[in-house]
Amino acid sequence: MTTLYPNFKFDIVKPCTKTRARLGRLTTPHGTINTPNFIFCGTHAGLRSMTGEEAKAAGADIVLANTYHLLVRPGPDVVAKLGGLHKMMVWDGPIMTDSGGFQIFIMGYEGNSDEIKMRGKKAPKKSLFKINEEGAWFYSYHNGEKIHLTPERSMDVQKALGADLIYQLDECTSSAHGKNYHADSMRMSLRWGDRCIKRFTETNDGKQALYGIVQGGNYEDLRLESAARVNEQDFFGMAVGGYFGKSKDSLVDIVALTMEAIRRDRPVHMLGIGHVEDIFAGVKQGIDTFDCVEPTRLAGHGTMLLKGAPRMRLNLRNSKFRGDDTPLDATSVFHISRQYTRGTLHHLVQAQEPLAEHVLSMHNVAVMMQLFREIREALANDTLEQCEKEWLG
Repeated sequence: MTTLYPNFKFDIVKPCTKTRARLGRLTTPHGTINTPNFIFCGTHAGLRSMTGEEAKAAGADIVLANTYHLLVRPGPDVVAKLGGLHKMMVWDGPIMTDSGGFQIFIMGYEGNSDEIKMRGKKAPKKSLFKINEEGAWFYSYHNGEKIHLTPERSMDVQKALGADLIYQLDECTSSAHGKNYHADSMRMSLRWGDRCIKRFTETNDGKQALYGIVQGGNYEDLRLESAARVNEQDFFGMAVGGYFGKSKDSLVDIVALTMEAIRRDRPVHMLGIGHVEDIFAGVKQGIDTFDCVEPTRLAGHGTMLLKGAPRMRLNLRNSKFRGDDTPLDATSVFHISRQYTRGTLHHLVQAQEPLAEHVLSMHNVAVMMQLFREIREALANDTLEQCEKEWLG
């Protein structure tokens, strides 16, 4: 694999003595990050309500952009013409892009998702109109154009976008599907993975590393089959994605089972997970990186993150914060969190001032990075259980 990924490296610095967790170091052409770590979502090549420089000041190490949305608008050729994602996002650190597989699910089964609503236009409720071995076909939510996304095109688009860490195309299934569909889809995603590796190898210039995705829904035998096959494929890293069942217990069980079957020498990412209890559960199973839109999306709804608060959240729209002169977080190393008060943000949220989302987005990034710094410190000191109790309150 060194010939495929000469400029990338993953080192396990220290395995946990009590769980499958580990401290790691992930090296890319745009820098090295320590793991476990969190990846912040800049869906349309822009972090929500803040610049890349501001996100870095708040502690962010790595960001993510969305292949599907950038394919729809402005298009990969435009992104490449503008210098790629690093230049567009004014971000000199590592960047990850997903493959578009989650949007295949959203477009096909959850057409009313906030992510795909057309502003000022009527969008089709379900714009995915065909998916088979060749790929997926759907209508653009921007202009109604027919778009054909194949494994090969996903690789070509992600190459044009220029992210460091990229993903194979897969299909994300849902609770609406039975086991037979989950099995057929998982095996199709494995074949898509082979096609992605082939195209990646044909165009590889050493600037990107490819992740495979373990699917199989909430079926243990399918997860084990998928993990065994992805282990054999020539990916740099691996991701755990898809449907995990309807309960937290199901998610924990499926992730634990999957992680026991996954190779330990590769970095492992968990797709779309951002709740603090899920993060600790994932870390203990050996997950190295996580991504989720929640830190900045919650900011847009007037919610701040805080260590020890129920679900790590405080809703500043609540009237009890009117006139509250308590800093957002008096103990934070981030100056914004110390300078602005909860009463000020309550007022700004109620007044619908854009500054509210701006401040809360930066604060929430700082809190997530505090969480992961403390997780890494706890792993170094074998005190992860104590760290978890402090954060879960």
